Amino acid sequence: MSDVDDVVTQPRTSERGAATRSSLLAAAREVFVSKGFAEAGVTDVVARADASVGSLYHHFSGKADLYLTLWEEFQARQTQRTKHAARNARGAGESDPMRVFVSAARAYLDGCLEERELAALFLRGDGPPGFEVVMRDRLRKWAQRNAALFENEPALVVVVTGALAAAVSEVVLGGDPGLADEVLAIIGQIRPATSATARSSG
Repeated sequence: MSDVDDVVTQPRTSERGAATRSSLLAAAREVFVSKGFAEAGVTDVVARADASVGSLYHHFSGKADLYLTLWEEFQARQTQRTKHAARNARGAGESDPMRVFVSAARAYLDGCLEERELAALFLRGDGPPGFEVVMRDRLRKWAQRNAALFENEPALVVVVTGALAAAVSEVVLGGDPGLADEVLAIIGQIRPATSATARSSG
C-alpha cells in the first residue's frame, strides 16, 4: 500500500481533517518548490498552512512523507491522463501501438508542463534519501506497461521508454512545449529493427 492509500483510507479522517491534510500538502508543495526539499522545514510547512505541528504529524510522518505523497498523487494524475489518452486513441480507431504510445506520451508531457513546478521538483535530485530508488522503480514499472503495448519487442521498449524519460527531463526543466512536439514526432517514427530491415531490403 502506498503512502497515499494509507492516509486516504484512514476512517478517522473527517471532512475537517481532509481539508487540513489538503492544506498541508498545498503548503508543502509551495515550500518545496520555493526552498527545495533539503532547505525546507516542517515549521515552514505548518506556517504556510496556518496549521500546527501536531496536525501535520497526525496526517504525515514527516517532511519525507509529505514529499512522497505529493509524488504519488502527481503520478496518479499522470496515470489517469495517459490512460485517458490511450483509450481515446483506441476509441478513435487507432490500432498502431506506436501511435497509441505517442498519444499517451503527449498526455504525460502535457501534464508535466501543466504542473511544471511540481514536475521539476521531482527531477532536480533534491528529494528525501532513497527517492532515486523510487524513481527507478517507477521507470521500471512504466517500461513493463510499455512492454505490454509493444509485444515481443523488448529493444523497442528500451528505446522509446528511455527516449521519453530523457525528453521529460529536458522539456520540464526547459519549459519548451515545442521541444515536446519535436521529440514526440521523432519517437513516433521509431520502428522495430525487423521492420526497418524489411523496408531497406524491399
